[in-house]
Amino acid sequence: MKAFISALLGYDPEQKNLEGGILGIVDGYHGCVEAQGRGTLHCHMALSFDPSDVDFCTRLLRVIPPKPEPNVDAPSNQHHPCCVRGIPISEQLSDASGSTSSLSGLSPERQQDLQNVALKCQSHEHSKTCFKYWRGPPEPKSCRFDLHEDNVRTESSFDSATGEISLRCLDGPVNNFNETVLEAMRCNMDIKFIGDSVHITDYITTSQLETHVAFSMLELAVRKLGEINPLETDITKCAYAMISQQELPAQQVASYLLDFEDHFTSHCYRSFY
Repeated sequence: MKAFISALLGYDPEQKNLEGGILGIVDGYHGCVEAQGRGTLHCHMALSFDPSDVDFCTRLLRVIPPKPEPNVDAPSNQHHPCCVRGIPISEQLSDASGSTSSLSGLSPERQQDLQNVALKCQSHEHSKTCFKYWRGPPEPKSCRFDLHEDNVRTESSFDSATGEISLRCLDGPVNNFNETVLEAMRCNMDIKFIGDSVHITDYITTSQLETHVAFSMLELAVRKLGEINPLETDITKCAYAMISQQELPAQQVASYLLDFEDHFTSHCYRSFY
């Protein structure tokens, strides 16, 4: 994560770097490490940029490319795209004739490598969780991640009157990615523009436990405390008893034992309730 922040984001705490990183000059960042259902650790990071940067909108439209077109002349990659370091430097340059592919001037070999990684890491396959909020007919059955086969837009656009930004998408089921980050990290990612703090606030305030799970755990805690002392009603002890019932994945436990950070931030932020 520290290499990602330094090398790819190009964040300079002294604000002397006038070139910035792959997304421009990052004004600040805050990222939290969390574990998914399978225990894999990943980071959710929000970046802020200089609001006076007049070229930000132009750069933003270039940040998220469409799925690269397949190149039949490029050699096929027999390795799992997430288990190789990528294309050697010698093959990242243009071929002898000086021609390059149509995607950001990438060489055919590099374009094919990006194609492999994008299809392996970014392609979305619908599952039950995509439609868990669907109430059934006549309500349309749509993926809650907004990844549909017909979700195609040929060109990016920015409406200066409304401030609405529509990013191009040539392959609906492929999740948004930045090609530089995807090539470097070689694992699934997501990137999106957030115009206000509503999305961040909604995400941060999401309860870790679903209501029915929390009540069942509270019931178990009260019952166990009642076995010790029927008159015991200490809410603090109930809370500790509930916490003891929550499972932590092995990866998260190992991360804490190794004294790794569970968040990355550029500033000291004040709590907001």
